[in-house]
Amino acid sequence: MESSPFFPAINRSPVLPWRKTRSCLSTPSAAMKSSSPAASVFGGNPADAITRRCLAPLPFLVVVALSLILLYRATTPALPFPQSSLRVDQAPTVVAAVSSEPPPSSSPPPQEGQDERLERVLREAATEDKTVILTSLNGFWSAPGSVLDLFLESFRVGDGTRELLNHLVIVAVDDKAYERCLAVHRHCFDFKTEGVDFSGEKVFNTPEYLDMMWARLDFLRLVLEKGYNFIFSDVDVMWFRNPLPYFYADGDFQISCDNFLGGPTNLKNWPNNGFNYVKSNHRSIEFYKYWYSSRLRFPGVHEQNVLNIIKYDPYVSRMGVSIKFLSTERFGGFCEPSRDLNKVCTMHANCCIGLGKKIDDLRAMLDDWRKFMSLPQDTEMKRRFSWSIPQSCRLPPGFFSDKEQKHHL
Repeated sequence: MESSPFFPAINRSPVLPWRKTRSCLSTPSAAMKSSSPAASVFGGNPADAITRRCLAPLPFLVVVALSLILLYRATTPALPFPQSSLRVDQAPTVVAAVSSEPPPSSSPPPQEGQDERLERVLREAATEDKTVILTSLNGFWSAPGSVLDLFLESFRVGDGTRELLNHLVIVAVDDKAYERCLAVHRHCFDFKTEGVDFSGEKVFNTPEYLDMMWARLDFLRLVLEKGYNFIFSDVDVMWFRNPLPYFYADGDFQISCDNFLGGPTNLKNWPNNGFNYVKSNHRSIEFYKYWYSSRLRFPGVHEQNVLNIIKYDPYVSRMGVSIKFLSTERFGGFCEPSRDLNKVCTMHANCCIGLGKKIDDLRAMLDDWRKFMSLPQDTEMKRRFSWSIPQSCRLPPGFFSDKEQKHHL
């Protein structure tokens, strides 16, 4: 082909073997293989040149590849191990977190007994002087919107009572109450009595109700034997102030009253066992044992009425237990409301049968308290403020007139 401005003449001279363009994977020619030793030593061998040219980019490629691997690991979340991989030579606690079934090679963790569980719950809830607040209930009283919610709310709106919730143990006597407790409170204990069903509404003074009250009394004896003082409160008692400063220093057993006739040692006062403060000592423990054993002497009688009988017993006097009755001025109820809201500590929905009636008046009571707390301090209006309750739980005329016929509700 002739040369032109666009196609210059092609040099048709033969190309030397090592000048040809070759792939890194090509096989060296014979001319390359016959290079002199000197050329090989000084790097003049064409085959070596090709090798060097092919290997030169490798370090760079390695660095790039490592960088990409590190970047992938840094930006990709680690996937959990498959469950089967945790079953081989793993600690039992790790396996339990993945599967509810224990590994074949490990035994299930030992079950915590009721006594050990009670000790743990009491220890976690107790004050420095080993005092706890206790209440008990079944599923009927613990349903959402029922008495338990109002009970806890009273601690939250009371004057300096919110922190007392840290020391409250809710004793649940059936599974439904225990599940509800775990959903709303920190310290819960599931108390089971062999062969007894405490679920559902227990109508006042029925055999089922009496069984539940006596079982509760024996449980409180157990708490005393473990060395814990307690304030026991029915769940229908509203807490408005801390009662501890108003207990008697020399009282072993201190109890609220349906009807307070005056004087903390007057045995004619009518006690209500829905709120009491008991110190743990040999006298109070012996008193609770004697009280519980007295159920056999008075079958079918409420534990509160049995107390009204044995408080006159010479044996109780000889054991040396100091019994104090708490004034309704600070520890009132629907039977005898605390008239002065500037002094009241607790209010009990006693003298009232029927859960619906209790709930109505307890809600009204909390509303009264909120109105009272919203009033300015040191005002005549606050000094004269009074309860609007009882409403649904009004007492019949002459309720306290005949003490021999009086029922404790």
